[in-house]
Amino acid sequence: MINEARRPWQVARPYVTVFDPTLSISILAILGLSFVTMYSAAFDFPGRFDGHVRNVATALVVMWIAANVPPAVLMRAAVPLFGIGLALLIAVALFGDISKGARRWLNVGFTRIQPSEMLKIAMPLMLAWYFERREGAQRWFDFVIATVLLLVPVALIARQPDLGTAILVLAAGAYVIFFAGLPFKVIGGLIVAGLAAAPLGWSALHDYQRQRILTLIDPTSDPLGKGFHIIQSEIAVGSGGTFGKGWMLGTQAHLEFIPERTTDFIFAVFGEEFGLVGAGVLLGLYLVVIGRGLVIAGQASTLFSRLLAGAITMSFFTYAFVNMGMVTGVLPVVGVPLPMMSYGGTALVTLGMGAGMLMSIARHRRLVQT
Repeated sequence: MINEARRPWQVARPYVTVFDPTLSISILAILGLSFVTMYSAAFDFPGRFDGHVRNVATALVVMWIAANVPPAVLMRAAVPLFGIGLALLIAVALFGDISKGARRWLNVGFTRIQPSEMLKIAMPLMLAWYFERREGAQRWFDFVIATVLLLVPVALIARQPDLGTAILVLAAGAYVIFFAGLPFKVIGGLIVAGLAAAPLGWSALHDYQRQRILTLIDPTSDPLGKGFHIIQSEIAVGSGGTFGKGWMLGTQAHLEFIPERTTDFIFAVFGEEFGLVGAGVLLGLYLVVIGRGLVIAGQASTLFSRLLAGAITMSFFTYAFVNMGMVTGVLPVVGVPLPMMSYGGTALVTLGMGAGMLMSIARHRRLVQT
């Protein structure tokens, strides 16, 4: 019997079909907008655009790898990843390098790593694994244990200090606890307790963090200092009007009035050059990604997959909501990048890994059905 040679598509098909069409097309569209915006924003930053292209390529490779990892393997890796991440956070607190007044980096000889980024993925994995193990025997005390598992790394990250990452890790874990069935009366009680404890929380903040909140309330109190970021980003977004000033024609960006315009404030550049219409297109793409992620979560075949997919999707929402909120002056500046748009290899890789996990969960459900 003679075996017919397989066509190239037949060889590549198993590796291509891991991608969820809706998620893939939406993410690629966002990345396309990021290339256009980054080229303009990084015009005066030699090598920044090339670096962004490399970071995106790396993120896509990571997304493809994650999409090929079955949810069962992810579940087995949850506890080791969380344990390693927590141990590295403790090592940072004891031996970490101090840069710009923060102890966030750990020198491992050949490079420096930021362990807090690992917790953005390890935290929802760990809590999803925990609630999967408690399925059918869940008690109120399980939510207490899950909360402790969440607050320990969050406290270590906030102590560095790194408020932006702490918020993202807290949100990722909180979404898992919520989707696991936390009663609404408990949520209401936590909100009331949080409001009551606000004065204590205020006193626990660092001076620069309190200043950011005060600046949000009245940025004109220090227009050339702490309020400069917010004022200039609001001017940029507002001056874009309906259709924007045009690609490469943003005056606020190219006259260097927008600080951190390739990272945290890239949405200000995008809004100025492409206006309300462009912002609407970008928001629409984000909504497609979030909507598809929630559909994948709702259709997942196991509790672990459902909780993980829901947390990853809502974490993506948190990235976008917090970044756009701080750029438009609705939220204080906390250093959260715009997903798939901002420059930054670590954030892109983390988001790419999360998107790959969503695709893996969707693909696994299809395989189970067939």
